[in-house]
Amino acid sequence: MKKGTKKSLDFEKLGVFYLGRLYDLKTRKGREELFLYDSKDLVTHAVCVGMTGSGKTGLCISLLEEAAIDGIPAIVIDPKGDLGNLMLTFPDLKAENFAPWINLDEAQRKGISPEEYARQQAALWQQGLAGWGQDKERIRRFREAVDIAIYTPGSAAGLPVSVLSTFAKPQAIEDADVLQEYVTNTTTSLLSLLGIQADPIRSKEHILIANILSAVWAKGQGLDMPGLIQLIQTPPLTKVGVFDLESFYPSKERYELAMSLNNLLASPGFQTWMEGDPFDISRFLYTPEGKPRIAIFSIAHLNDHERMFFVSFLLNQVLGWMRKLPGTTSLRAMVYMDEIFGYFPPVANPPSKQPLLTLLKQGRAFGIGLVLATQNPVDLDYKGLSNAGTWFIGRLQTERDKERVLEGLEGAAAGTGKSFGRADMDKIIAGLGKRVFLVNNVHEDRPEVFESRWALSYLAGPLTRNQIKRLMDPVKQPPAPLAPEPTPAVQEERREEGKFQVRQPALPPEIPQYFVPVRGRQPGGGSLMYLPAVFGEGSVRFSDVKKGFESMRTVLILTPVENAAIPVNWDQGEEVGLAGKDLESAPLGNAEFGELPAVATKGKSYEEWRRDFAAWLYRAQSLEAFHSPGLRVFSQPNESEGEFRIRLQQASREQRDQLVEGLRKKYAPKIAALQERIRRAEQAVSRESEQVKQQGVQTVISIGATILGAFLGRKTVSTSTLGRATTAARGAGRVLKEREDVGRAQENVGALQQQLADLEAEFKVEADSAALTGAESIQTFTIKPTKQNISVKLVVLAWVPWWKTAAGERTPAWK
Repeated sequence: MKKGTKKSLDFEKLGVFYLGRLYDLKTRKGREELFLYDSKDLVTHAVCVGMTGSGKTGLCISLLEEAAIDGIPAIVIDPKGDLGNLMLTFPDLKAENFAPWINLDEAQRKGISPEEYARQQAALWQQGLAGWGQDKERIRRFREAVDIAIYTPGSAAGLPVSVLSTFAKPQAIEDADVLQEYVTNTTTSLLSLLGIQADPIRSKEHILIANILSAVWAKGQGLDMPGLIQLIQTPPLTKVGVFDLESFYPSKERYELAMSLNNLLASPGFQTWMEGDPFDISRFLYTPEGKPRIAIFSIAHLNDHERMFFVSFLLNQVLGWMRKLPGTTSLRAMVYMDEIFGYFPPVANPPSKQPLLTLLKQGRAFGIGLVLATQNPVDLDYKGLSNAGTWFIGRLQTERDKERVLEGLEGAAAGTGKSFGRADMDKIIAGLGKRVFLVNNVHEDRPEVFESRWALSYLAGPLTRNQIKRLMDPVKQPPAPLAPEPTPAVQEERREEGKFQVRQPALPPEIPQYFVPVRGRQPGGGSLMYLPAVFGEGSVRFSDVKKGFESMRTVLILTPVENAAIPVNWDQGEEVGLAGKDLESAPLGNAEFGELPAVATKGKSYEEWRRDFAAWLYRAQSLEAFHSPGLRVFSQPNESEGEFRIRLQQASREQRDQLVEGLRKKYAPKIAALQERIRRAEQAVSRESEQVKQQGVQTVISIGATILGAFLGRKTVSTSTLGRATTAARGAGRVLKEREDVGRAQENVGALQQQLADLEAEFKVEADSAALTGAESIQTFTIKPTKQNISVKLVVLAWVPWWKTAAGERTPAWK
């Protein structure tokens, strides 16, 4: 937590968030010092509590705005619809910008036209921003720093997101306990969508689905919703524990569970859950170009079961993404939830609670800052929230709310070993007003009270579906045009393509046959057929000794075998996501096989194709890599420029934080010493001024006495009267001298304050220069392999599965 002064309004500092000004509860007025919050303190998470009207939403929106300006992306869970206001930023501050978003009921209540109300709101926002040292350029800077998108799962109002199209195995989770936790949370979330509050120990539904997911994922496979429904009817297991499957969960009961999921899947409104962008946390946090994004998941339109399912699903996906990241001490991303009432209770254990606890305990190691907000502090698990390092506390509604908040603060203090003054905290919380918050940060010596700043975004209140649609329609991708229906002549031609046989071709023993796994679902009325191809697996090492760069690439290619002059053309091959170890040794039953060209029945052909494959690798493979000379960082294999830039941003922030922290340690003693000298000098001014005042009073008394004696009618001037006059004259001289001393003391204060300003300016110059470290442009270079760096591991015959319809259409069954 840093402080600034009102005079400089210097809140555009590195790694700090401008959230408001310090506030004096005694005078009920804001102070001159700015309230600046260190971004890296957020890796220990934050909690914001306050009743309706306390300004909690405005504070949290300001926090998200500051993070965006600093290049920090965010996942935002919005149960009420308020957070879409982040898109209502109008750099020109014109009335016509505000007009579509004003509250018409409020305008009618005030008896003014919508146009006039829009003008009032534009003027109010311009005046409010100016009062907090902000302007149109800061709004523009916020808009240019971040991309904002509103996703609406289960609705087409915003950007649709595909949630239930697949249950893919989480990547980069090697720990068996962590994977089992993921299975449990996924199963609990899915059953909550059906309204089933399943106990992982006692619920047959939970145990069955968890075992199915574990069995499928153990094979490295994914599963979609139709596949899950099918496996519930015919599970890939015969026993559950020591009981056989039928005794544990009879087929009739499994059918009922499958029908419940099928009814959910078949409902017209449920299709939107399976459409839209794939569920990829990296894509939500950054654009393809590497620009940070605020991804707002608006769930106000969902019912309670759907909300619980989606929140749990999203949090589990964040955990899976987080565990693939390298560790860091700097803030990498934010996860913000606007209202956690019901999702983190003290006693019950909804599916959302466990991933929230895990994020609170483990997120800081990966630079993930969790921010949780609520207006109902009673129903919260404060033992879990004791992991939060920062508490923003606004005006509370009841004494019970205040007591629960004090319990949470006491638990957070206990975790740091600091003393907790409950009575003082109680008194402070009781005196909080609108937009005034108590902040308790474990990284700081004491709590502070501050008034939150004016938000850059227009706070229009919860957005309706139509308003969300209006915001997001311009950025939605148009649907792809439907392919024209093939003509009867084309259909007949496709029927005649190739010759097929029921039996697998017999080949010499030196030519082993392998089969690509079937992954797609069989279309209605279709059959399975295998077409011959050659599978090649090789590795290419790219090395540049001068740049200190080395990378290995595995190339996996499938290319068809044809009756042609060049039966195997590697240029026509397709890269696939399976290795030689993934090939199967037997086909699925009831499959047809395409005609195998004669050349593929000879062993020497594969030796030739192996040599051709090596030559193709040498000719066709190259590596485009990126390099940041300033940070001495190279891109990783298959890392896009956008992904590389994201990694550089994090590396730059970490380097920046280290440099700025070093500068703070360097300048802190000097600044503290000057502040102490200023304090002593100001005391001297006060002391000298008091002496002037006292001397002036004595002089006035002496002069008054002399004049009074003369006035009383003495005809002659006595010796005592002359003495008093002389003393009064000397007193007047001493007053003049004391006033000169005050002037010199004041000049000393001014000189010291100028020294402090110069020192702060020197610190700012050095801190600003730290921001430029490693900011030079990225260099691109291309590396070609040498023949010695190419290795061919496998070239074999591989049968590729296809689905064939009655009309002769083919669709891949292996993708």
